[in-house]
Amino acid sequence: MNESDIMTEKTVLIVDDEIQMRTMLKLYLRNDFHIMEAVNGREAIDLVMKEDIDIILLDIMMPVLDGIEACKQIKERKPNIPIILLTALNNTSDKVEGLSIGADDYIVKPFEPEELLARIRVQLRHFSNTSKESFHKLSFADWFIDADSRTVIANGKELKYSPKEFDLLYLFASNPNRVFTRDQLLDNIWGIDEVVDIRTVDSHVRYVRDKLKKAGINHQPIETIWGVGYKFTREGANEVK
Repeated sequence: MNESDIMTEKTVLIVDDEIQMRTMLKLYLRNDFHIMEAVNGREAIDLVMKEDIDIILLDIMMPVLDGIEACKQIKERKPNIPIILLTALNNTSDKVEGLSIGADDYIVKPFEPEELLARIRVQLRHFSNTSKESFHKLSFADWFIDADSRTVIANGKELKYSPKEFDLLYLFASNPNRVFTRDQLLDNIWGIDEVVDIRTVDSHVRYVRDKLKKAGINHQPIETIWGVGYKFTREGANEVK
């Protein structure tokens, strides 16, 4: 199977609020990729969580949720999906900010189809050479998380977590030592459009902790940062390669 055949099996998510830009990108890519579309960052995040996306072309200036924040949230949840930002000419601050929060590349508008295709192929090759397990499985001293099967195993036994509890634990574990405020956790796990009481975060963190404690793990990884929120400490932890 040659590279062209491999590329046609890949799905590109085009995220742009301008229909003209989405139409142009589809014309550039339709012979090489399966294409999906989103008109803002919030819609893009929803698609990423539901569909099998291989690479994202993400515009920065969009309503509802802009490309910078969307990139940040997607990388927190799906770090193995490469993101190429679509930036305005000479907007250096957007490029720097985007790369600093996880974007893998950027391309400046206007661009030639050949350049876009080349950048997409570079990112797909790079990520195909990186074991997805290195992102999807996190191993600790006496327990581990498998994101693909959405399971948590501690001391040989599977822990029963609700979907939101699992998402919360995986978000913490894949971002060690990062302090999350309760508002950030609400946005990441429940979404900005869902009306949820802030105390819901505390109750879900308590459930996650209690189940780990009852399973007999030696280290409680979720630490309360008083007056701020929570963070995950990785004592005795390493990522499975």
